[in-house]
Amino acid sequence: MSEHPTTLPPELDVLVVGAGFSGLYLLHRLRKIGLTARAVEAGSGVGGTWYWNRYPGARCDVESMQYSYSVFEGLEQDWEWSELFSAQPEILRYANHVANRYGLRRDIQLDTRVTATRFDETAGRWTVTTQAGEVTSARFVVMATGCLSTARTPDFTGMDDYRGNTYHTGHWPHEPVDFSGQRVAIIGTGSSAIQALPVIAGQAAHVTVFQRTPNYSIPSRNGPMPADYAADWKNHYAKRRQQARHSRNGLVVKGNDASAMAVSPEQRQTAYEEYWHLGGTQFMAAFNDLIFDAEANESAAEFVRNQIRTTVNDPTVAELLAPKDYPIGTKRICVDSHYFETFNRDNVALVDIRHRPIEGLTTEGLVADGTDYAFDAIVFATGFDAMTGTLAAIDIRGRAHQALVDKWEAGPRTYLGLTSHGFPNLFMITGPGSPSVLSNMMVSIEQHVDWVTDLLAHMKHHGLDTVDATLPAEDDWVEHVNVVAHKTLYPRAASWYMGANIPGKPRLFLPYIGGVGAYRERCDAAAASGYEGFEFETKNSQTQSAA
Repeated sequence: MSEHPTTLPPELDVLVVGAGFSGLYLLHRLRKIGLTARAVEAGSGVGGTWYWNRYPGARCDVESMQYSYSVFEGLEQDWEWSELFSAQPEILRYANHVANRYGLRRDIQLDTRVTATRFDETAGRWTVTTQAGEVTSARFVVMATGCLSTARTPDFTGMDDYRGNTYHTGHWPHEPVDFSGQRVAIIGTGSSAIQALPVIAGQAAHVTVFQRTPNYSIPSRNGPMPADYAADWKNHYAKRRQQARHSRNGLVVKGNDASAMAVSPEQRQTAYEEYWHLGGTQFMAAFNDLIFDAEANESAAEFVRNQIRTTVNDPTVAELLAPKDYPIGTKRICVDSHYFETFNRDNVALVDIRHRPIEGLTTEGLVADGTDYAFDAIVFATGFDAMTGTLAAIDIRGRAHQALVDKWEAGPRTYLGLTSHGFPNLFMITGPGSPSVLSNMMVSIEQHVDWVTDLLAHMKHHGLDTVDATLPAEDDWVEHVNVVAHKTLYPRAASWYMGANIPGKPRLFLPYIGGVGAYRERCDAAAASGYEGFEFETKNSQTQSAA
């Protein structure tokens, strides 16, 4: 294993920001095309999401056999997953194995946070500055910073007054946290809380869950990886990976090409029961119109609500946990291991704060609806500033010193979710306007990395120095993303897909919902046409626009 570098070189072909699954694969591909590259990582290790999110119960909601690289044939055959849905420690081991196996560490600089990057129009290069004051010049910058990497901590009054321990699920301590004998508050009922609650409740003396918005959650049906199941996947990986690349969400799942309301109530019930027992996010594949048709969606939502009512013993608690004011699937479907059953424990209580919000923290705990609660520890499961938060935290300035945050003041504007006009030679992996969080991220990451590195190879071969999206192409793409979104039920939910969890953030649909396969075809078509929607410049100032 090679040592990580500790200082930046004065010049690079490509600077990659982030060393999660995107950054690791980028380094591998960039080497293949002969470009010098360095990935800088704010954390003290590789793995991205799986480095930071170490909260109890942290687990992937995509099956292990599909949440893995498809581009390393030897790796996918050699690696043995222990569970159907892998837990955080195992996925982090996988990331570290990839870094070691492919010798990537020599090009990864850890504990290095980028604070600013500015485009020099004369030189056609980016000047990148780190928090430690290091400066480097890079011809290209690729933001591999992830979609859920800027944790959101509430700004309750009295945050500094509280004398107990506080934790955020997105920045969990690296050493184990033991809640034995403690009174614990969990604020939030999103994916991380749904995963963490059963584990914490098994340790703590008492857990109080503060819920603003209930979530639909489907049992994962997780368990040890069956040897025959893993072998079947490995024997058919080539075919199934190709299916995933051209599917709607980057997953191979059991589908049903029938409309929910075109079958009898008994047939609907049978289908929902079948997919409920299959488990996981594939529940939304029970019928083909659940994200388009409100009546169909309501039939699925009511089925899940009835499962909650059947599972939770206290009818009042069950109704509070049953979502009723947004369509199922329009917030990311959660996948759990005995979440709703945990509310049957004597040491777990639910407090509804939708209309009686938390007023602030005190020295001993917090106050909600005039009631004082005392806690030994408070867990903030309050999510992330998704899709744009990490990019906004970096001072990115393109042509004419324009700041990206200013250009995106009314919402992100990208072409294909990859680039933004006026910021040449700057790329985003799984950026806003791409399928990203609506997909199996591994499939979308690979597609983006391959597309970007193919473009850089094209530029190298043809002696092109800078590339920028054209404004008309960007405008057309932004309009397309929004038109497609509003053909679905997704905008009906106040979700982080819409930026609704961040006060003051513009409300618009951030990812592209047209589907992983359709998006891939659009990107491939742009490349095949000589990169339609992009314009290139050479050092002699000749501008070349794609036909």
